[in-house]
Amino acid sequence: MVKPVTVSIDVPQARERVYDFLDVMANHEPFTNHLLRDWELSGPERGVGSKARVSVRAMGVTDTVDIEVVSAQAPERIVERNVAEKAGRTAEGTYTLQALPGGGTRISFEYRWITAPLADRLTAPLARAFIRRTNEKAMRRLAEQLPAVDH
Repeated sequence: MVKPVTVSIDVPQARERVYDFLDVMANHEPFTNHLLRDWELSGPERGVGSKARVSVRAMGVTDTVDIEVVSAQAPERIVERNVAEKAGRTAEGTYTLQALPGGGTRISFEYRWITAPLADRLTAPLARAFIRRTNEKAMRRLAEQLPAVDH
């Protein structure tokens, strides 16, 4: 199995504010639309059961990915299950929010393969590097989006 990829960023906002922002599925589009496009939302606006269907073009392949929040523990963790239609990939993305001693929040995002297609297993170093780069960019973009929610 392909090893998980974790990226983190520290932001000045309180953990509860960050959680409230991430808990709304629609808020994910502006910081992930460099990779995930054509968002279609369904289910509840926030929390377990909120869903998005997105288009992805990654490493020369276009696919449709269904994302669903499968677990949420305010204000510390949100787990999303994602299924790539063509690739046959099932993965989980987990946001973990840790309050920092001096204030602010460390946001960690772990991408973990549950079902890895042969292509992912054969190109594991490339796949992991690609996921790391795109998720680091998403974390930087998330940090830019957060000031609007911290009044």
